[in-house]
Amino acid sequence: MREYVALAHGMAMIETERLRLRPWRAEDEEAIFLHCNSPEIMAHLDGVQDRAAIEGMHARSDALQAERGHCMWIVEGRRDGGFLGICGLKIMNDAGAPVEGDVEIGWRFRRESWGQGHAREAAEAALLWGWCHLNCPRIVAITVPANVPSWRLMERLGMQRRPDLDFDHPRFQGDHPLRGHITYVKDRPAR
Repeated sequence: MREYVALAHGMAMIETERLRLRPWRAEDEEAIFLHCNSPEIMAHLDGVQDRAAIEGMHARSDALQAERGHCMWIVEGRRDGGFLGICGLKIMNDAGAPVEGDVEIGWRFRRESWGQGHAREAAEAALLWGWCHLNCPRIVAITVPANVPSWRLMERLGMQRRPDLDFDHPRFQGDHPLRGHITYVKDRPAR
């Protein structure tokens, strides 16, 4: 995997053969709003999002990028600059989760880009960036058991299922179908 990090307007960008991962811009909000209003895309997350939620995501991403140098980056095609989804790293901040405080990798891609390897390419680049720039012993990923494509990607990334780190997500109560989360872990590669 080749990774290129360039500075654009003072912010790091990651480029792969086909993709660019970069911080959010104001003009991204409409594409993200449409993306996060797809019941199919949001089925295993926390449901469709209104504009206020998207503005909040943007503000949090800007703050994380400024503070830590990473966030859930925008993923776009290098050839046409078209929005494909989001992928990146953040600190797991769900209180009471056994992986609270760990670096978490996550992704969410447009339906039209499924099956083309974009998620794997972006996730591999984000993991590589994490190993190069963050001092963490492991990177974790979480999802619900029903999100088979996501946990299969975790496995293709070399992540290991860790049932001892599964948890009930604090955002969901009772028998909510998104309450139980499974955890995958990738330990820092040996140098």
